[in-house]
Amino acid sequence: MHEESELVTGEAVVLDLHVAKLASRALAMVLDVLVQFALLLGTFFVLTLTVPGEDESLALTLILVFLVLIMVGYPVLFETLSRGRSLGKMAVGLRVVRVDGGPIRFRHALTRGLAGFVIDFWALGVFGAVAVIVSLCSSDGRRVGDFLAGTLVVRDRAPESVAYPAIGMPPGLEGWAARLDLTRLPDDLALASRQFLARFGQLAPEASHALGWKLAQQVGNALGTPVPPGVPPWAFLAAVLAERRNRDHARAVRAYAAQVAAARGQLPPDQAGYAATGGQAYAASQAQPSPWSAASAGPSLWPAAAGPAAASAGPGFAGSAAEGDAPTPPSGTPAPPAENPFTPPG
Repeated sequence: MHEESELVTGEAVVLDLHVAKLASRALAMVLDVLVQFALLLGTFFVLTLTVPGEDESLALTLILVFLVLIMVGYPVLFETLSRGRSLGKMAVGLRVVRVDGGPIRFRHALTRGLAGFVIDFWALGVFGAVAVIVSLCSSDGRRVGDFLAGTLVVRDRAPESVAYPAIGMPPGLEGWAARLDLTRLPDDLALASRQFLARFGQLAPEASHALGWKLAQQVGNALGTPVPPGVPPWAFLAAVLAERRNRDHARAVRAYAAQVAAARGQLPPDQAGYAATGGQAYAASQAQPSPWSAASAGPSLWPAAAGPAAASAGPGFAGSAAEGDAPTPPSGTPAPPAENPFTPPG
């Protein structure tokens, strides 16, 4: 079974979905069956206490009704309310989505639930044999219920070992990025941009171009600045995030240096917070020996910044820039040519 899908949306954008393997789906199914079996046992126990023993027809009718409600209603209810996740899928980290990558609705969950009860697993499914055979024959691991509902089971949980790579400042954008007002950039939009850059080399070219342009437009609207002409979206986003990181590091350096200066008596403790923001009191304290001087700081622990970005980062940070180290684009992506006009997707 393939690890990733090759689905294409109506806009001809190739989706990058990590398809759930048969083993993980089987484990989620086993957990759901255990929950359903526990619900059935509880229901039977309640019925034996409440239904008269001489009325066998009533007891049989109630048993059949609750059997269908639990075997069909349980997955339909959970997948509808949680947007594609039953208890078993939550535990394993799976989710049911539409073939276009969108969240499922009640009609999708109902179709999957009815097909699972009748065809895939219980009534005609020979205890799941039909679902296993159909999944093995499908490139995306879809069972009969998935084909009828137009759905797909994907991995919803990213591996914990995955880390975001360091983002460098693209050459030529240092001065432009230094003049940005990054206080207007929302944290969730910055995180989405960082995730895009981390997966840039794994996306199909059409998907990376469309998603990158969309994020670049959103970031540009938030900052009140358009994408510079000829700059691809990944370079625009990388410049914004690299400058944001450099300024955060510079503020951390100033705050720590102010605390050290206050501890040594070089700065009143009540002015330490003001000095951390770059006030005049901190500027006056720079006349005293600083723990960040070249003689005592030792090797720099801060990422290098190039050009004006390092000079504008604040005291104690400009010295950490490594001259001549040209930042590189995201992993697996070559640097663009000198003249590469950027056009939005059609």
